[in-house]
Amino acid sequence: MNRNGTNELAITLAAINDSKIITEFFESLFTLKEIEDISSRWELVKLLDQGVTQREIAGRLGLSLCKITRGSKELKKQGSVFKRFIDEYYKQAQLEEKNED
Repeated sequence: MNRNGTNELAITLAAINDSKIITEFFESLFTLKEIEDISSRWELVKLLDQGVTQREIAGRLGLSLCKITRGSKELKKQGSVFKRFIDEYYKQAQLEEKNED
């Protein structure tokens, strides 16, 4: 894996601060299948955080238990980056709700 490229992307995405531009970038960079794979993995992390069982997630999303188990292990790690992302996601969702009111 090209860690320099990954780091460059991460720095640039963090600086953009515009979800529409980032979505457009993803749609230009990735194939539809790759976007679907990334989206389903994000969905599985959210479902794991909500306490949905691995078997139920497998049924809902059509993912292997191996992928789900990997996500579960990552979510349970101390200082989990998955948990940090989920917390930020819910924080942003709450801010959007307040702005809509």
